Amino acid sequence: MGIDLPLIWAVIIIFGIMMYVVMDGFDLGIGILFPFIKGKSDRDVMMNTVAPVWDGNETWLVLGGAALFGAFPLAYSVVLEALYLPLIFMLIGLIFRGVAFEFRFKATDAKRHLWDKAFIGGSLVATFFQGVALGAFIDGIPVVNRAYAGGGLDWLTPFSLFCGLALIVAYALLGCTWLIMKTEGGLQKAMHDLARPLAITTLVVMAIVSLWTPLAHQDIADRWFSIPNLFWFMPVPALVLVTMYGLFKAVERNAHYTPFLLTLVLIFLGYSGLGISLWPNIVPPSISIWDAASPPQSQGFILVGTLFIIPFILGYTFWSYYVFRGKVTHEDGYH
Repeated sequence: MGIDLPLIWAVIIIFGIMMYVVMDGFDLGIGILFPFIKGKSDRDVMMNTVAPVWDGNETWLVLGGAALFGAFPLAYSVVLEALYLPLIFMLIGLIFRGVAFEFRFKATDAKRHLWDKAFIGGSLVATFFQGVALGAFIDGIPVVNRAYAGGGLDWLTPFSLFCGLALIVAYALLGCTWLIMKTEGGLQKAMHDLARPLAITTLVVMAIVSLWTPLAHQDIADRWFSIPNLFWFMPVPALVLVTMYGLFKAVERNAHYTPFLLTLVLIFLGYSGLGISLWPNIVPPSISIWDAASPPQSQGFILVGTLFIIPFILGYTFWSYYVFRGKVTHEDGYH
């Protein structure tokens, strides 16, 4: 039996996207939480918690896009054409927050509020349109003769807009628990106070998306609720409830690290639920990873380079987080 290259590439892309969601999620979440914290010194600390690592987090987004282009060119051409506008808006948001991140520390007191607003706006826009793109992807993309057959605004639906709002809440919770882990004193207390309502809201929006998806797509409903699939997949929502209970208890006892770790578990469970709903389609509702794959020679050639570079990415990512581990205080600076 030969090597299933499309399956290997699907795993690489899934892993890359998950790494991006986790790492850039709390980064974007800090910008979303900025309006809740007014003090300059506290905002400085919030940004300093990600200052050494924020720009490296998006490496995984680049890896996922490049892998999609090389391994699944049909999916790349169709998905990008269908989602041009939300993806462009997402990139504009990322650019704004990146520029604001650098310029805020150089600005005078009179001008700093402008860069704070750019950081907040960029974080909200990038997160919202990531969620919109995800919702449009779940809704399905019409394809005829291996080409996108829809319109330029087909992505604009109530479900996709709700997914945009849901992702804002999820990233806010991720950023909040990251700050609980990385800060102390009044700022950490403020994040502990925010964590519970954010967790409740996250649970609500996850429940709505989980119900809305099968109600709107019969094929997904058949996958989740048919026998014996129902028994195989039931642990996912059960684990979500158990994880959320653990998160509430961790926040209640003012734990430092557990809330962030449990939020990561929560994000992973939501991600796995999405995978269960769509697998093995890389362009829902009907184009599988094998239908969209590039020739085996192409996949094999680029796989060699990818398997060589991924350990280096993981290595410097781990090292950067290890070097800058621990709490960030008001005395720490960004240079």
